[in-house]
This record gives sequence, C-alpha cells and structure tokens, in this order.
Amino acid sequence: MAYTDIDKSSDYFEAKLYTGNGGTTNVTGLDFAPNWVWIKSRTSARVHVLVDTVRGVTKRLQTNENDGEATNSNSLTAFNSDGFTLGSYNQSNEGSANFVSWNWKAGTSFSNDASSTSVGTIDSAGSVSTATGFSIISWTGDGNDGATIAHGLGATPGLVITKRRNTTGDWLTGGSVIDAARGGANSLLLLNTTAAMDSNAEVYQTFSSTTFQVGVNAYVNTSGSTMISYCFTEKPGYSKIGRYVGNGNADGTYVYTGFKPAVIICKNVAATQDWIIKDNKRDLGNPVDDVLYPNLANTEDNGATVAFLSNGFKCITTAANTNQSGAKFIYMAFAENPFVTSTGIPGTAR
Repeated sequence: MAYTDIDKSSDYFEAKLYTGNGGTTNVTGLDFAPNWVWIKSRTSARVHVLVDTVRGVTKRLQTNENDGEATNSNSLTAFNSDGFTLGSYNQSNEGSANFVSWNWKAGTSFSNDASSTSVGTIDSAGSVSTATGFSIISWTGDGNDGATIAHGLGATPGLVITKRRNTTGDWLTGGSVIDAARGGANSLLLLNTTAAMDSNAEVYQTFSSTTFQVGVNAYVNTSGSTMISYCFTEKPGYSKIGRYVGNGNADGTYVYTGFKPAVIICKNVAATQDWIIKDNKRDLGNPVDDVLYPNLANTEDNGATVAFLSNGFKCITTAANTNQSGAKFIYMAFAENPFVTSTGIPGTAR
C-alpha cells in the first residue's frame, strides 16, 4: 500500500459529540477549522443538519428530506478554528439533547472558469483538499445534456453527492464505486431514500480526474438552478471508497480498508434498505452497535453491528442493511489513524 501524506487523520476529519443547551454554544476541540459540518440529534427525532463554508453559515440542507436549502439564523452561525458556533435551533442545539457532528476539512479555495481553462463546460467554485481527496463544489445548471463540472480533486471521484439548493430535489449519489457495483455507467443512488441502485443517463454520465458529467435531470441540471456537490476520492491509509458482498452470517463479511475506521457510511445497493452511519465516538465499544440513518430523522438505534478492526471492518450481523446474503454494498470509510504515515510509521490505533 502506498504511503499517505497524512500523519494525523483528525487534522482533516473527526466525529464530535456535544450536548445541546437550547441557546448559544461553541462546539470546540477539533484540530482543524471545518468546512463541512453534518449534525444529527441522537436522542430526538430531528432532521440531519448540513452546513458548509461554500454555501455559508445558517444555510442548511438535510439528507433525510428532499427540501431545498433553507436559511435559519439560529442554526450553525460560525465556523471557528477548532469547531463551530450554534444558535438556538432545536434541530442542532435542543436543550439537554445529545448530538453528534461529523466534520471534514477541505480548506483550499477552488475556482474554475470553464471557458478560460477549457476544463469542464460549467464554471465551478468551492473548497478542496487534494491531500485528503475531498471537495465541496458549487455550480449553476445550464440545462445541457453532457455538461461537465470541474471537481478539483486531481483524481477520479469514487463518490459524488449532489443536491439542488434552490428548490426540492433528491440527494443524487453517483461515482466510480457505484458504477462498479452495478457493472455499468449512469448508476445512481439517492441518499435521502431507501431505494436500491438504479440507472439514469440523465443524472451522472462519466467521471474523470478533472470533471464529472451530468445529463438533463431536473434535480441535477436545470438551467439556472444552484447546485452543491460533495466529491470524494479515496486516499490509501486515510480513506476508502469501496464495495463488498454480504454473506448473511453473524460471523460476517470482512472488508479491508488499510486502517482502523473512525466512521463508516454504507448502503445495500441491491435492496430497499436504509443507509447507515457508524463512528468511533458514539459507541466506544467494539463491535460498534450504535447506528444512525442518513435518510431518516430517527433517534439513535442499536443494530447493524460492525467490528472496527485495525485494518478494516467486519459485519457481525445478519441485518439486511449491512450484511444481506449475496447483496452488493457500497461504503465510504475514514481512518481513526493513518495505517501508514508519510514517515513510514504505522498510526496508533485506539
């Protein structure tokens, strides 16, 4: 496995727990200034709240619904050097409720004038980290079939999640890993639903090291509609975007990532099953039982048990949303510590 330049994963990604106070609170303790914050109440049935530095503070989206972007002056009100500030919005700061936030750093401003660079056909701008393979890209649809958008990663994205901002629209999820799972191009998942993988040539068409290509689906490329895309390419030792096949056994499928995971997001792409997200902060035991669902507002649940191992994860469950026999799954995982750092020294696992 190639060495990663990342010596400390928590400089770029970390899950953070906090308790709401119903007023104003600073969530601190991150080792970086986050560019994307994804918040979910663990103890109340509240929507997911996603805010990023490209769209700006107070502008929230929610993965469990297809609503457009909304502005709430009491949601996330500031991105800070080691966390963020929240107002009194119940969905992200209900008094005495327990919350988790998943936080990513991109950090470098990105701008592409397609007519000047001849990269893509639609102008795009945002924030990117080529070191970690993550970018947040804002762009405006032109209504043309085959339009291309620069993503700034310098490598083909394994996963691209696009949301129409100015009105309703599904969370359109594509990428090379989903195409590989289906065995063909134009593959599609919806982050906000349980739907199985499908094919739609009017959504995602191709992915390259510089751009991704879209069709004329109303939710991805209506002329004049504002869009946000979260783009990921894997970095050995720090992140992994892959697929596996379930075996339906409590002594379940083992998945190699090359590191001990800090978070896993996965989906049974063969069936109408919930997305799941697990992390190393909500459940300090191993195997990890605590689970939240990106497509649901539900409170934290127990199940879909997964063991976080030093170099991957193992499904310790027969649950269909994690280990259905013969079903194909896609996943994205981020490291607790890089398995091999740029110095050649293995990272320290918890």
